[in-house]
Amino acid sequence: MEWLTAPFEVTFVQRALWGGILVSAICALAGTWVVLRGMAFLGDAMSHGLLPGVALAALLGGNLMVGAVASAAVMTAGVTALGRTPRLSQDTGIGLLFVGMLSLGVIIVSRSQSFAVDLTGFLFGDVLAVRQQDLLVLAAALLAALVVSVLGHRAFLALAFDERKAHTLGLRPRLAHAVLLGLLGLAIVASFHIVGTLLVLGLLIAPPAAALPWARSVRGVMALAALLGATATFGGLLLSWHLSTAAGATVAALAVSLFFLSHVLSGLRNRRARHAPAPAPVLEVN
Repeated sequence: MEWLTAPFEVTFVQRALWGGILVSAICALAGTWVVLRGMAFLGDAMSHGLLPGVALAALLGGNLMVGAVASAAVMTAGVTALGRTPRLSQDTGIGLLFVGMLSLGVIIVSRSQSFAVDLTGFLFGDVLAVRQQDLLVLAAALLAALVVSVLGHRAFLALAFDERKAHTLGLRPRLAHAVLLGLLGLAIVASFHIVGTLLVLGLLIAPPAAALPWARSVRGVMALAALLGATATFGGLLLSWHLSTAAGATVAALAVSLFFLSHVLSGLRNRRARHAPAPAPVLEVN
């Protein structure tokens, strides 16, 4: 029992656990729509597109979160604008923005020889360095994500399954898409300093994808994804403590492992259901 509880008696591990739980909830709200709409590439592009703002903020001695928000706003505006170009596919526009923003970030980084450590933290995160004020920021981000998710749920739902019907119902799918991009940007900005941009998709994509075979509604997917993300956070921190591995990477790897386990179990369940004998007819006695 001590093996299970000892790491969480340390203050910075407790903060890391709470930070991971808050990030898991935020990512569940945004990641569910990412999975339903097949937007994983967009999530990856937006997470890496934060580099220019973060690098510039670090070089100027500013707040990294503010730089990340600025880059996320540029990426959101760019994806929205390019999505309205009739002769350019969305994947092409996202790919160009991805390469352009990443290149700009590398150029800014190359201007400083002292940014290597900060860049490593940006790419891989440091969940064990979560501070009290970080938890307050994450709590505020979760509240904002909840408000956006509740107010935009009907429009997001129509957009995910039938964009033409969303337009017919007057739900303004273009605006809904832009707001959804903003929600995705919020989740990524709130998460990047916890698990890093290279690993943020672990919590953004894996828990909702793992929840999908087991939940019967979008809200059910979100709730189960938040629970799976919190489980990956707890288990990842526990394994990291005892195995001396990178905490953020261990959390993300466990989240992805839960995804594969979920789909293996789902496949076994479906196979058993197909081979199960048909129930015997029930005779009603009047």
